[in-house]
Amino acid sequence: MDALDQKLLDLLARDARLSLALLARRLGVARSTVQYRLERLERSGVIGGYTIRPGRAASAPSIEALVLIAVEPRLQAAVEKRLKALGAVRRLLSVSGSHDFAATLTARSAEDLDQALDEVRNTPGIRRTVSAVVLSSRLERGA
Repeated sequence: MDALDQKLLDLLARDARLSLALLARRLGVARSTVQYRLERLERSGVIGGYTIRPGRAASAPSIEALVLIAVEPRLQAAVEKRLKALGAVRRLLSVSGSHDFAATLTARSAEDLDQALDEVRNTPGIRRTVSAVVLSSRLERGA
């Protein structure tokens, strides 16, 4: 990747709907150059796909929580498998420090979130959890 590839990725991260012609104009290169570079970045896996992020108006009301999870060492694989199967778990990260995982859970209501947190806490092999309900998002950047 060179500086032009990085500028192209930056533009697409802000708005993945930009046309090839507009991308070319903003980068000061030919449309065919942009097309070639996009195809190369896609083939190499630098660009893994294009998606949308639904806005609040399009999604059902929901509540979100971040959960730090400490696991019994020998049961980590089983716990991971169980957490991946829970519908409320939207993201599961392996983390360093005093916890093994960090999970993002979403639910339609506080009651549903409480039930989802109980499902996480009652998973065999989980030693302890620390939960924080998300009050608002102050910054979201594309992947």
